[in-house]
Amino acid sequence: MTEQTASRRVVTNMSLSLDGHYAGPGDARDMGWVMPYAITDVARDHLASLWGSATTALLGRVNAEGFLGFWPTVIGMEGADPRDEGFAKWLVDNEKVVLSSTLTESPWERTTIVDKPTAEVVADLKETEGGDILVLSSASVIKALLAADQVDRLALNVFPVFLGGGPRLFEDGLPAGQWSLVSQAAGEHGTLSLVYDRVR
Repeated sequence: MTEQTASRRVVTNMSLSLDGHYAGPGDARDMGWVMPYAITDVARDHLASLWGSATTALLGRVNAEGFLGFWPTVIGMEGADPRDEGFAKWLVDNEKVVLSSTLTESPWERTTIVDKPTAEVVADLKETEGGDILVLSSASVIKALLAADQVDRLALNVFPVFLGGGPRLFEDGLPAGQWSLVSQAAGEHGTLSLVYDRVR
C-alpha cells in the first residue's frame, strides 16, 4: 500500500458540454465552443491547480500538434494572462510524452514519441521518478486510461452549452468504481470546474 501511495498520480483534464460531449457532431478538432468559457477565471484557476504538481504531460498526437503549436506563442505575448503564460512555460519546460503510431521523431523539445498502448506507457511512467502525469484534453488517451482504471484524479470543466451530439468521454463498459470530490468551483457564464479522486 505504501508503494502505491508514493507512486506518481495520473491526472486527466477535459472540458465537457452540459449534455456530456467533448466535441460537437462535426469536426472533433473544432474547439471553438470551448473558447468563451476557457478564458474565465474559474477555468484558468482550474488548470493552474493541475500543472503545479505535474512534471510530465501525456498527449495524443493530434492534441500535441494543437497544444505545442499554440502554447509556446503565449510566452511573452502582450496582454497574456499570467496564468496562461505560467502554463505555457510549464508545458515548454517539462517532459512531454506523445502517443503516436505515425510520428517517428519529435518536432518539439523535451518530447518523446511513443508507439505503445496507453496503459503500458503510463505503467512505465509510473515506475520513474517525478510528479503527476498530466493528460491534457486528449480524449483518446483519457478514454484508454479510464477503461484501464488508471486515472487517479479526474478534472473536468463543464460548460453550460448543449452540443446536441458528438463524441462522449464516458462510454458504457467502464470499470465500476467510486470517486471522491476534491474541489468544485463555479464561475462566469455558469462554468463549473470539478476535481475528483479515484477511491481505491
